[in-house]
Amino acid sequence: MSIVEPHSTSPANHLGDADPQSRLDFVDGFIRRHIGPSESEITEMLSLLGFGSLDELSDATVPKEIRLDHELDIPTPRGEHEFLSSLKLIAEKNKVYRSCIGMGYTGTITPPVILRNVLENPGWYTQYTPYQAEIAQGRLEALLNFQTMIAELTSLPLAGASLLDEATAAAEAMGMCFSIASNKKNGFWASDDCHPQTLALLQTRATCLGIDLKVGPTRDIDFSYGDGGLCGVLVQYPTTDGRIEDHRELAAQAKQHGALVVASADILALTILTPPGEWGADICVGSAQRFGVSMGLGGPHAAFISTHEKFARKLPGRIIGVSKDAKGNRALRMAIQTREQHIRRDKATSNICTAQALLAIINSFYGVYHGPEGLRQIARRTQGYASALVKGLERLGHGTLDAGPVFDTIRIRLGKGRVHAARQVADAARERNINLREYADGTLGVTLDEATDRALVADLLAAFNFGHYTGFDIDELMAEAEAEGMLDFGSLTRSSEFMKQEVFNVYHSETKLLRYLFKLMSRDLSLAHSMIPLGSCTMKLNATSEMIPVTWPEFSELHPFAPDTQWRGYTQMFRELERWLCEVTGFAAVSLQPNAGAQGEFAGLLVIRAYHEHMAKKEGRENIRNVCLIPTSAHGTNPASAVMAGMKVVAIQCNERGDIDVDDLKAKAVQYGDRLSALMITYPSTHGVFESTIREVCQCVHDAGGQVYMDGANMNAQVGLTSPGKCGADVCHLNLHKTFCIPHGGGGPGMGPIGVADQLVPFLPGHPVERPDTAGEFAIGPVSAAPYGSPSILTISYVYIAMMGSAGLKKATQVAILNANYMAKRLSGDFDILYTDKNGRVAHEFIVDCRAFEKSAGVKIEDIAKRLMDYGFHGPTMSWPVPGTLMIEPTESESKDELDRFCDAMLSIREEVRAIERGEMDREDNALKHSPHTVHEIGSDQWTHPYSREQAAWPKAWLRDAKFWPTVGRIDNTYGDRNLICTCPSVDEVAEG
Repeated sequence: MSIVEPHSTSPANHLGDADPQSRLDFVDGFIRRHIGPSESEITEMLSLLGFGSLDELSDATVPKEIRLDHELDIPTPRGEHEFLSSLKLIAEKNKVYRSCIGMGYTGTITPPVILRNVLENPGWYTQYTPYQAEIAQGRLEALLNFQTMIAELTSLPLAGASLLDEATAAAEAMGMCFSIASNKKNGFWASDDCHPQTLALLQTRATCLGIDLKVGPTRDIDFSYGDGGLCGVLVQYPTTDGRIEDHRELAAQAKQHGALVVASADILALTILTPPGEWGADICVGSAQRFGVSMGLGGPHAAFISTHEKFARKLPGRIIGVSKDAKGNRALRMAIQTREQHIRRDKATSNICTAQALLAIINSFYGVYHGPEGLRQIARRTQGYASALVKGLERLGHGTLDAGPVFDTIRIRLGKGRVHAARQVADAARERNINLREYADGTLGVTLDEATDRALVADLLAAFNFGHYTGFDIDELMAEAEAEGMLDFGSLTRSSEFMKQEVFNVYHSETKLLRYLFKLMSRDLSLAHSMIPLGSCTMKLNATSEMIPVTWPEFSELHPFAPDTQWRGYTQMFRELERWLCEVTGFAAVSLQPNAGAQGEFAGLLVIRAYHEHMAKKEGRENIRNVCLIPTSAHGTNPASAVMAGMKVVAIQCNERGDIDVDDLKAKAVQYGDRLSALMITYPSTHGVFESTIREVCQCVHDAGGQVYMDGANMNAQVGLTSPGKCGADVCHLNLHKTFCIPHGGGGPGMGPIGVADQLVPFLPGHPVERPDTAGEFAIGPVSAAPYGSPSILTISYVYIAMMGSAGLKKATQVAILNANYMAKRLSGDFDILYTDKNGRVAHEFIVDCRAFEKSAGVKIEDIAKRLMDYGFHGPTMSWPVPGTLMIEPTESESKDELDRFCDAMLSIREEVRAIERGEMDREDNALKHSPHTVHEIGSDQWTHPYSREQAAWPKAWLRDAKFWPTVGRIDNTYGDRNLICTCPSVDEVAEG
């Protein structure tokens, strides 16, 4: 008899081949579900290109000297059902306690209508960043609602569309203060009662930016601190241990000294506390996590930022603004900062690219569903339980460190004779599945939240009674606290109304909210409709089986600072995922902490910086390596990240083929010599080509004493075929929201782990609260608020890699390259393919040159992108990295018929351009210039165009079967920036209208 190992599968099943399966193999193999083209389609496309197999194509495309000579050491894939069952066993190693730790993370209740229909809905989570606003009006409205809610709650009129987390938002605000002071004041004072992770991250950023950070009590503030004095002050409101401080005098003093005040505020507390904008804060930041997004061991969560309108040009991240379309109708789009890194590069406001759009959308619907009164009720209920707990503790002989009113957090000093019993109390709490915050001085912290109930308070009192239930009546305790004025904030009680806009006051039934959700969803084109062929953005299948574990309580309900004994399942997943990513990248270690691609860039550059500083110190010399070489074709976040890391950016030119100009690189390496810190490159190149000189380029930098940073945006062309380590790089960030299937979510979340070579391992990021296992001996400070970034979405990439296995990952890369070359071949007779290798091949993406059309037909690249909307497609990446071009990336998930459909649309548009060139269509009044066409326009009694409604809306037969209609016409971006409106209209404005 033969012995079959568990989970073994035939090679045919690995690769989705047409060969017969074993009768005992699973039938829900994931590889053939993920890879779009069938085996016959793959053969057909290969034949068109002149190849007999995928291996032949990849061998001819990837330079021989960097090709892997071994298979990836990743386990054999399993079927979807089988693997999810095994993952459930891993999840069960996590223990879901009731976490009262606080520190910016609290329990919350995601309304089921939002959980099922937004967070778990591919119509919402597979959208791309709304750069093509005409087909993104739904998420833009949801994000406008988020901005409005934040502006209302903070009483600061201008809010952004989300940042990465509270700590990085505070760091962004610090940088904003420094910039507003024109870098002439480099002092920044952070109150010592801010969350510890925020203070640590501030230090990371301050060191790079040249800001002199002082952490201390605000009562000791010295406005002359630093070179030129303080540019800003940060306070936590309420403080990390729950105190509610009156900062009005501090704000007045800061104004007198020309410093700005930043408040890191609790969003729920602001429903009943005087908002920062009313007591004098200039900037407000915080986390919106407690508005319906689970803790997830630290993320992802949307942070918020708001300020005065005069600082609009300094605000980091995205802003959604109101404009109008070609017909004068109200239309939304991203304002001012849109893609500013690609315009301003090293002078950009920040390096933020991916934010937390999906989470901000959930937060906004949470606000819409509950409305202002519902939010106040949640806040009052939370405060009521906290006050009842204080009274119960008093009966037990314990006291709080602050005698003032409380919101949700208290810090407890045990009663006389019990000051050394904190561990006993904490243990008693853990016996009841409760986590407390334990301070070094023997005090204990408790934070309550929306999910708190009488049973939790009773269990807490039992823990503080050393394990014995008290029998106290919780309602009686709360009534006693109320009678004593403990629920009264006095002069800090919020008196102003908020969220009076209609949107927050009409959708309070599930029926109404459900219809509103689906109305907005129907206005957005997502991967649920058609391929999104954005070059460099890798919009691939986000499989349902990858998404299912995200909302399992065992992954979603854990506090990031809970004892690690409670998240052993996460630990196992982290270790395996790190090992797999090391195998994929060819590196020695991986840090999972960076919670976005741009954060990964920043972290990787900080690691390089720390390495050079360490080596200089070791050799007894001053470190002067601060020059970062960056090709002109690089992602705009690259130079922005380099500046943020304290480096000087020097551009490297590209040659006529789009490759790095090696002669220019060598000259710059010699010119900057011992000042050279790093080279930032993307591979394959940003122009979509495997450059044959990659190892020479890396060696040149190494010879000069520098390190090579590889941008991982194009890893989808590397996995299983080559690796950053094989190419010669020293560090690389991985966009898990690209290559490894985390959904883009309408502009976030993302994850940007970094892999590093041996010499850089000691410098991987640490954390002040929970040191990650990957933190190095000489760890840099944290780059994200939580030790492992956004752990709950790491499950997505973990499932993807596990279900694809080594062979599946390699095949995915090969098919991505095949699909791109097939499309380039089909389009090449009618469009110029701008860059190819010497044999005419591209990598996983390619650039179509459309610059000649403007002269020949008056057609701009924007006209083609907007016209594609009429065909039901999102336009490719426009005018980057080369103006007047389209960069197309199909990914491996799209089948041949979808590739052909897109090619047919492009070829049809080319015929429309030719009609203009021949004079058969008017240069101004044609289908391209007036695209996209809305159903309102098509159905109007007035039609004055020389082309037909048929040509406008149904230029191809398939559109009769399924048509996606843009809800607005072409948007006037200039008008929106000149008339900046970034919130929903108020009741008064609606009435006036």
